[in-house]
Amino acid sequence: MSDRQDSRNAPDVYVHEQVIDGFGTVGIRPLDAEGDADVVHGWVSEERAAFWGMNGLTRDQVAEIYAHMAGLDTHHAFLTELDGEPVALLQTYEPAEDRVGECYPVEPGDIGVHVLIAPAGGRGVRPGWSAALIGAFSSYVLVGLDRPRVVVDPDVRNGKAVARFLRQGFEEGPVVTLPEIDLPDVYLPEKKAQLAFLRREVAFPG
Repeated sequence: MSDRQDSRNAPDVYVHEQVIDGFGTVGIRPLDAEGDADVVHGWVSEERAAFWGMNGLTRDQVAEIYAHMAGLDTHHAFLTELDGEPVALLQTYEPAEDRVGECYPVEPGDIGVHVLIAPAGGRGVRPGWSAALIGAFSSYVLVGLDRPRVVVDPDVRNGKAVARFLRQGFEEGPVVTLPEIDLPDVYLPEKKAQLAFLRREVAFPG
């Protein structure tokens, strides 16, 4: 798959923009906790998004979670658009400042990501859909942010997500148990996760 990318020349709203031949223009922008709440709530409320951990939350609760995240220096949320239409949610985080950092030896420069890809909807199912989006995410975090390695931690029961990352060149890591987080502003239940890693030189050789 050939593509063209240049974060420096992207519109102000995008932190990364990439034209993918035969697919379209992928733009990644900071999530607007309030303005994007309806779209995101619709995605996370679906049964297919159960592993995202927000099933049953109201629209306002979803907005509050992302408003809280917007105030953090270590965790960031982004809305991904294809030709201007919302298609995915991307979250990045510093593993050393996240519970996953308790479960594997964090290397300098590591960056973690969570990915939620929206249902096909009116666009219909397109071959290579997930691969193209994950490729754009990898370009952003590894090249755009100049990071040497990205880590993902999908729920071990989410076989589709695990397989998707491995097909994209991620190396399978250990299965770990992420500890419960119970704080006034954040609650995350214990999670058994399959770690996987992608190094920049593997994704973008040369």
